[in-house]
Amino acid sequence: MSDTFDNLPETARPGDEHRFPCSNCGSDMRFAPTQGKLICDHCGHEEPIDVPEDQAGVALVENDFEAALRGQLSAMEIEETRVSQCPSCGAQVQFDADTHAKECPFCATPVVTDTGTHRHIKPKGVIPFQLEERDAHKAMDRWLGSLWFAPNGLKDYARKGRSLDGIYVPYWTYDADTATSYRGQRGTAYYVTVTGADGKPKQQRRMRWTRTQGRVSRFFDDILVLASRSLPKRYTDALAPWNLAGLAEYRPEFLSGFRAEGYTVELDEGMAEARRIMDAQIRRDIRRDIGGDAQRIDAMNTRVDNTTFKHILLPVWIAAYKYRGKSYRFVVNAQSGKVQGERPYSAIKIAIAIVLAIVLAAAVIYGMELADV
Repeated sequence: MSDTFDNLPETARPGDEHRFPCSNCGSDMRFAPTQGKLICDHCGHEEPIDVPEDQAGVALVENDFEAALRGQLSAMEIEETRVSQCPSCGAQVQFDADTHAKECPFCATPVVTDTGTHRHIKPKGVIPFQLEERDAHKAMDRWLGSLWFAPNGLKDYARKGRSLDGIYVPYWTYDADTATSYRGQRGTAYYVTVTGADGKPKQQRRMRWTRTQGRVSRFFDDILVLASRSLPKRYTDALAPWNLAGLAEYRPEFLSGFRAEGYTVELDEGMAEARRIMDAQIRRDIRRDIGGDAQRIDAMNTRVDNTTFKHILLPVWIAAYKYRGKSYRFVVNAQSGKVQGERPYSAIKIAIAIVLAIVLAAAVIYGMELADV
């Protein structure tokens, strides 16, 4: 889709839209999640963000999906940002105009920024960070502490206070009206008396199938699809649920002091994932509509209309640690504090656990033998 944006007007100095100089000393300010204001770490100056109290949960305007595929979105829906692509994991992370070297927050690989720009669909909504970095550290420490088989060295390394990266991760949301006609079979259970292997009678459950057909309809609202490939999907999916009622209209102030990842899953690819989610729900609807004791779906034909979408940003704290030549990644949902990540294992701890299990089993067997004497 990016090729359809080539004729749009250029934007000046990509990256500057996320920088807010302090009116007192000129240093860049950052968004303070728990205080809802911009703070200058250099001189302490604070500036409130003028956001209406009812901003969160506001009904955001959707974009037309078909128009986007045809490259017919208005120029106001497109932005240009300065990004650097990690050569290891492929992440596209936005940097400000003065940053020239950085470590990839997703895999800890050193990257050198360039002057490349990324023209893409502008975010429509954002859930601002609600956890400060210190709170994310505490959540990650608790999670690491619960992993008994994790190497102690990694736990110590992770707890030495290394800073986390606050990243806004890209997602698509899709809305659609669906109408599905289907053919299937309804199973009605009945029982017959048969003779068992022991010669005694017993009840055996059987199913009588009746052909049926019908139609189900459903409106899908905000089907959430990850628009990034930088982290294993099992980690980001496990950060759910997200409370999308907390979505606020996108404002660059929320990104001040944080970074945003550019989407690498295109709009049509995201829709294919959304359709799989929709189809799974539609199948559940069909089975409920068929009724009976069991159901078979022989065929289904779904019509999808009025498809709309939003590009939104969700907040995540990320830690990528290199320990003994291996990268370990941890992610914290900056709305709920939920933690997910790779689960490293200590060979020594596993060996100790096996030995203890063998000793315990031997003790139990010995105790049973004594009891029989």
